[in-house]
Amino acid sequence: MDIIGKKNLFFFISGLVIVPGIISLLLFGVRLSIDFTGGTLLELKIVKSEVQDQKLKITEIVKEQNIDLASVQEAGNNIYLLRMEPIDKDQNIKLQEEISKNVGKAEEIRFESIGPTIGRETAVNALKAVVLASIVIIIYIAWAFRHIPKPYSSVKFGISAVAALMHDVLLLVGIFSLLGHFLNVEIDGLFITALLTVMGFSVHDSIVVFDRIRENLRKNRSFSFSHVVNESIIQTLARSLSTSLTVVFTLTALLFFGGESIRWFVIALLVGVISGTYSSVFNAAPLLVLWEEWSERKKK
Repeated sequence: MDIIGKKNLFFFISGLVIVPGIISLLLFGVRLSIDFTGGTLLELKIVKSEVQDQKLKITEIVKEQNIDLASVQEAGNNIYLLRMEPIDKDQNIKLQEEISKNVGKAEEIRFESIGPTIGRETAVNALKAVVLASIVIIIYIAWAFRHIPKPYSSVKFGISAVAALMHDVLLLVGIFSLLGHFLNVEIDGLFITALLTVMGFSVHDSIVVFDRIRENLRKNRSFSFSHVVNESIIQTLARSLSTSLTVVFTLTALLFFGGESIRWFVIALLVGVISGTYSSVFNAAPLLVLWEEWSERKKK
């Protein structure tokens, strides 16, 4: 199996799946939840209602209360998620009274209110977390692989791992940009949790491959770098796939039985795990080979 020989094909496939998301990000951006923009999230269950179009009626009532409404979404059987401008406790009580009077008895499941300042801080902190994690990963891998045989550089290993990691980040954010535009899916705090988890998973797989490359470089000094890398990928392929599949099966079960509130969190993890496995095997190590080949041509 010549994986390194087909590295350009794998790079092309990566570009093919990432580009639509990047275009969506440039055109539409991402749909942010109140975690980042500030606002109120009210989850209600309507009991004993004879109104046919409950969603439409709830929307009308909110607007009659002079509350700026972002969206009303169905989250289950007679359960609705209302996203709106920040409201206080009194406004919340009055709104629920009006809904109970005109739609059906309203039972509050969840009420969250976040100010715009806190929302902006959350967005900035999320970006800082991603950047900081990437820098720390480069430093850690460079230190862990510092004894790699010369003339190969441990820093290249770290940067290649982070480049593959960025592939997963761009793919995941791009997909949720498309979902946000077409299905009104919002990015919230759980999405950032999923993103950081995916980053860790992706790096873990890359390190497994890189560690085998380091071992084989010491044992097979007579072989070319691309040959050693290809053999290392093949040797670790079964382990990488087995690890990923167990996670995918668990997440799939969670997707079907975990409930509405964590559905998009699970989907984000599923996309990220699959992407992380692909990038670790077919992007990180081939990128390392491409970099070494470029360095050799530059020296000559």
